[in-house]
Amino acid sequence: MKKTKKIFVDKQYKLTSDAAPLSFMLPTRNNKRYPLMYFDEDTGENRALRYASNQKSPFEDEQDGNALLSPIIFEDGFLHVPKSNQILQAFLHYHPLNQKKFIEVDKAKDAESEVEDLMVEADALLEAKSLSIEQLENVCRVLFNKDSSKVSTSELKRDVLVYAKNNPEDFLDVINDPELKIQGTVQQFFDQGLLTFRKSNKEVWFSTKTNKTKMLNVPFGQDGIDLVVSYMKDDDNIETLKHLESLL
Repeated sequence: MKKTKKIFVDKQYKLTSDAAPLSFMLPTRNNKRYPLMYFDEDTGENRALRYASNQKSPFEDEQDGNALLSPIIFEDGFLHVPKSNQILQAFLHYHPLNQKKFIEVDKAKDAESEVEDLMVEADALLEAKSLSIEQLENVCRVLFNKDSSKVSTSELKRDVLVYAKNNPEDFLDVINDPELKIQGTVQQFFDQGLLTFRKSNKEVWFSTKTNKTKMLNVPFGQDGIDLVVSYMKDDDNIETLKHLESLL
């Protein structure tokens, strides 16, 4: 059976912090201050790591007594390791700060992730662009708690498009929510003064010409709008919903 030839490549590493220091020295040997241990799943042992450029293994128990210790320094947040330095690549692979303080740069993976983000953004903008006026108003009421009757259609479109661009996943979640229409309708009830909050938003009251009674109490930590939406969805309150809609 033909053996697969291992391919050696240059590798690039970068610090995970957005504000990377000009120079960062990575711990290179196990000690009390910086314990560098790797748990070996095959043996069940914790093995000490040590970077020695003249050794064939990153594990201290596999190195001889002539270890030549070398510093590992990230310059401007990056570290380039040529394919000829396999011992350093292996040491960085097992290092406990891998994926925490630094990561390997994977351009293909980064590009794939960026493409996914761009596709979601494109989908969100397309959905925002295709919203009808009624949907646009409902989305604005839900997202911005804004009375859409007091702003122009152009302002609504702009605000929704900007939100979709900056928060594409949240936007798609909102417009795909089957409760969007009723949420927008309930917000409109408040905008038009058919429902009102009282006692520091602890109570919701009807405020029509024929009904000035309390609808419900708002328990601590709960959202009044969400409670009214649940109230309106109850089969016993369908007529109340229709009546308020007729008053809009």
